[in-house]
Order: sequence, then C-alpha cells, then structure tokens
Amino acid sequence: MTIDAREAYRRALDHFGALVHQIRPEHWDNRTPCVDWDVRALVNHVVGESRWASHLLAGRPVADVGDAFDGDLLGDDPVKAFDISAMAAVQAMGEERSLTRVIHLSFGDVSGEEYINELFADALIHTWDLARAIGADERLDPELVEACAIWSADAKEAGDRQTATTGEHRSAASAADLQTRLLASWDRHG
Repeated sequence: MTIDAREAYRRALDHFGALVHQIRPEHWDNRTPCVDWDVRALVNHVVGESRWASHLLAGRPVADVGDAFDGDLLGDDPVKAFDISAMAAVQAMGEERSLTRVIHLSFGDVSGEEYINELFADALIHTWDLARAIGADERLDPELVEACAIWSADAKEAGDRQTATTGEHRSAASAADLQTRLLASWDRHG
C-alpha cells in the first residue's frame, strides 16, 4: 500500500465519522447502496466492525467475543456510539503489535495488517455508501482510493479476499477515474 494501513483506516473512519455527524433525523431511514441496509443499519455495521476491531486486535478470538455485537449497537445516540467505537478501534490498532499480531477470524487467521486493510477498505467503501444515502459529497480522498485500489487488486490476485463486504467484483470502463473503477469493483455504481 502507498500509505500505512493504520493511517488509511484511521483516515477512512474519520471521513465516515464526518458524514455520521451530518446525518439529520430524516436520513436514518434512507436506503443505501448496500442491499437491505438503510442509513441506521449501515452505521450500525461500521460501529460493529469497530467494536470487533478493538477486541480482535487485542488478540481475542471470535469465539470469545461471541454474539456481543449482534443487534442494535447504536441505541439512542448513534453519533456517540460511532465516536466511541471508532476511538476504541483507532486506539487498538495503535498498539505496537497491531500489524504483526495474528487475528483469529471466523474463516481463519490473518495478520493484523491484513485485517486492518480489510477494515480500511470496508470503511472507505461505506463512506461512499453513506454519502450517497444522505446526499453528501461522494468524492472520496484520492490517496485512500489509490491505496484501496492497490490493496484490493493485490488481495484479489492473491485470492485473499475472505470478507463478506466485497460483493461481486466488476470492472468499470478503463477510461473511468480510479474512484469509479474502485467502486465498480465493489459492485457500486455512481
């Protein structure tokens, strides 16, 4: 990747969080590009990923966490729930061993760096999803788009893509800009 995975994830979470802070009460039920998710479900998903991250990056296996993060994680203050979960995830990945630690996921073990890259890609793509759903600016940080495109291509080539967040990978016209091509590869169409 062109930038450190931890920095990319932190920046993607910051961008997603900036949009979370723009959500108005009437936005929470808006549909998103994610099948079957409205804005609340999308934010709940990212909060869940962040809460999982703080435990998995500390070395806890999925089985130990169990179903602690199933269901509604947003409560009465979704913005606060996001802020707290993002802060915990950023703190956990800042640990000295976060990149080299073995992360025990449901489908197998991966390096901390690979897990953080997956979290980064998920947060970045969902930033676009949220922007689209609330009518905000959909332009993603070009440096993060480039980093995600490189990681996605490398992961796809290596057959490492195990997450359910990717959807069908499709191609966009080669004349399209990098963001459009990245989104198309994640089954998003602008």
